[in-house]
Amino acid sequence: QVQLVESGGGLVQAGGSLRLSCAPSGNIFSITEMGWYRQAPGKQRDLVATITSGGKTNYADSVKGRFTISRDNGKNTVYLQMNSLEPEDTAVYYCKAAAKRYEFSVEYDYWGQGTQVTVSS
Repeated sequence: QVQLVESGGGLVQAGGSLRLSCAPSGNIFSITEMGWYRQAPGKQRDLVATITSGGKTNYADSVKGRFTISRDNGKNTVYLQMNSLEPEDTAVYYCKAAAKRYEFSVEYDYWGQGTQVTVSS
């Protein structure tokens, strides 16, 4: 069984910074795209940022210039550096990885359990 383990959430004042990390536990053969999504209370889950194995990134307009996604392919770990945080960034942040468990298995989207980020004004 593969699980994505997230860490780094917490409470921070507006203007502050947090760094999220996510790595899989269990056997993984390969990961193509990794990303972060967030869900605020009463709202749908939205894309924050994604990164391919080659390093190509994509960001939601609301976080461009403030958040940076990166990954360590050797560790299968993805990071989200969040700067200049705003109260509107308050949400549960979820990690996603498009991965194969074995060489000939089907690629599947795995999700983490989520980590709470709260930004106070």
